[in-house]
Amino acid sequence: MIDIDIKINKLSHWYGNNQVVEDASINVKDGELIALLGPSGCGKTTLLRLVAGLIPLNQGEIHFGENNVNKWTPQKRNAVMVFQSYALFPHMSVEENIAYGLRVRKINFEKRQCMIAEIMDKVELSGYEDRKIQELSGGQQQRVALARALVVQPDLLLFDEPLSNLDEKLRVTMRQEIRKIQKSSQITSIYVTHDQEEAMSIADRIVIMNKGKIQQIGSPKEVYEKPVNKFVASFMGECNFFTDNGENKMLRPDGIFLNSQGDYEGKVIWVEYLGSIQRLNVDWNGRKLIVDVFNKEIRDISIKQGDIVRFSFDEKAIVYL
Repeated sequence: MIDIDIKINKLSHWYGNNQVVEDASINVKDGELIALLGPSGCGKTTLLRLVAGLIPLNQGEIHFGENNVNKWTPQKRNAVMVFQSYALFPHMSVEENIAYGLRVRKINFEKRQCMIAEIMDKVELSGYEDRKIQELSGGQQQRVALARALVVQPDLLLFDEPLSNLDEKLRVTMRQEIRKIQKSSQITSIYVTHDQEEAMSIADRIVIMNKGKIQQIGSPKEVYEKPVNKFVASFMGECNFFTDNGENKMLRPDGIFLNSQGDYEGKVIWVEYLGSIQRLNVDWNGRKLIVDVFNKEIRDISIKQGDIVRFSFDEKAIVYL
């Protein structure tokens, strides 16, 4: 494994007459985890496979460090993919699955066993060497797939929706584990997901795509709080769009505060109880606003449909679009 930056420069790709990636440019720093985020069909998996060398490049350049890798095979790129289906061999034990890439690379037995033991300890699978894949839980299978990818010491780790087959609770646990292992290994990684929360929790930076085009690149905080356009704002979570004093504005539901002395007034048309918050739909002069109110802040106040409420905007949280 070597230290490299990944430079993706003006990549475009077509399937027949259908352009699925358009003029995509990303610089991935050494040791960084980048999430490619967007709706189904936006081109993120195609972009990942172009970087891996699994499909030939139509247009643009990919550099690993100073090397143009456009014509390199996947093996020469030393990039390893972790798939959502895990792609494990059911007839092999856990240890045999993890050892597969090392045997292909003709690593001698003694060194191979040391490398396997080390990686199994890192992904907390020690003691499972002889288990069959069918005997493992979904989370354990994902750990085997991750161990098999890491053990060959790749220069680049690529994740294609790796947690989509797991239930919600296990997804949260596994994304934390992937983040911890990736950071301790310091392997440059690109992670494809359609899940906003997953991207925000796991990535150093997020690349948001739509219809083949990159819309914004930034930290989770930047893309959530300072979206560059309406698509990014709405894709990253609930938001309010409105025109005020001739200006187009966006404000998240938690940027609106109920206040008996508030600047504005509206009528509650819907109330949802969501545990720590209540989500209100408020009619504000014919415009619908979504307002999130922390229950601890209104513990002694009952808000119901039809109530008239006063509220204010957090001016610092307003985004001008």
